[in-house]
Amino acid sequence: YQDILGANEKIRIGVIGVNSRGKALAQGFAKLPDCEVTYICDVDSRALEKCQAAIHKITGRTPKGEKDIRKMLESNDFEAVVIATPDHWHAKAAIMAMQAGKHVYLEKPTSHNPAENEMLVRAALKYNRIVQVGNQRRSFPNVIKAMEEIKSGSIGKVRYAKSWYVNNRPSIGTGKVVPVPDYLDWDLWQGPVPRVAFKDNIHPYNWHWFWRWGTGEALNNGTHMVDILRWGMELDYPTMVTSAGGRFRYKDDWETPDTQVISYEFGEGKMMTWEGRSCNSQNIEGSSVGAMFYGDSGSLLITGSNAYTVYDLKNKVVKDVQSNIAIDPRNLMNPAEQLDALHIQNFFNAIRKSEPLHSDIASGHKSTLLVQLGNIAQRVGHSLNIDNQNGRIMYDNDAMKYWSRSYEPGWEMKL
Repeated sequence: YQDILGANEKIRIGVIGVNSRGKALAQGFAKLPDCEVTYICDVDSRALEKCQAAIHKITGRTPKGEKDIRKMLESNDFEAVVIATPDHWHAKAAIMAMQAGKHVYLEKPTSHNPAENEMLVRAALKYNRIVQVGNQRRSFPNVIKAMEEIKSGSIGKVRYAKSWYVNNRPSIGTGKVVPVPDYLDWDLWQGPVPRVAFKDNIHPYNWHWFWRWGTGEALNNGTHMVDILRWGMELDYPTMVTSAGGRFRYKDDWETPDTQVISYEFGEGKMMTWEGRSCNSQNIEGSSVGAMFYGDSGSLLITGSNAYTVYDLKNKVVKDVQSNIAIDPRNLMNPAEQLDALHIQNFFNAIRKSEPLHSDIASGHKSTLLVQLGNIAQRVGHSLNIDNQNGRIMYDNDAMKYWSRSYEPGWEMKL
């Protein structure tokens, strides 16, 4: 059915992982006239019920609910899925969905590790499914114009660009092993990852800061802005990646860096950086999130919004393109609902009309890989030499230990 979907047919959607960002996405999809959210899946019964109620409030209909993704994917009640689970589930859920014949809208990061990224690219080709990555700024009209400005040479040749995300997150404390709450299926929550006991400071959000399940601020927020840098500079894979940082602010269970600077060197004398601060929210260029391109005749700034500013070499503003759509980049659930709708519509048009995706899995893989490489460099404590033809780490067995991961028996990644 999904291969012959008519231009006027509503696309039916199942949403997987609806505790925060997933709930916001489910509501965003439900508000679109050419979409119907028919199925919700979450291992937390509280999140499941809240999302069902939210969709009912918007549409007057209550989507079906299921905690087990395997059972959900047996259904013919939807043609495409939205995946907004914890990071360790992203690639596994996307491949399972493609194997079930579903198209996929996959929130960033595309995967937990580079090997999963490569499998996703192969899966999309093997199963011939549409996979849109949630790098929503690829569909922001003024960000698209900013990219055209850079590529047209309005600020000259760009050899360096930087990006950043800053916040002031509290300590997560030291977790205690406690009984699993009755509303949570901890076994399904862990899914493909080897099992550990439940602690009281992991679910629903702090998993981001544990290497077992999360990927830190670099992939949580860095992916978006590094993607913009790669887009604007028309770059694919680097030649060298370096990371400096650590967990500095608190002594707690948080494992990933709360302060990190990742540097990328490319051929032809080009480089870029990403700076992440999780425990100090002093803005850069007046914004908590952004990307700045430095050319030999000017600079261009993109903050978290659908806007950009062009400066000459004397720091004078020569163009200021603004948007009347407000964005809150620190809103964990829904920073830009109206603009997200443009990205979703592009996904729908790709399904219906074969319109090119703004952020397909091949592009999303490259941007996700950049920040994954930064985390690997951080964990091994030295720079990585990279093959700029395929993005793979060269001559470094220690670093390659982080290229993939081990899986819970029976949950291995398979195409």
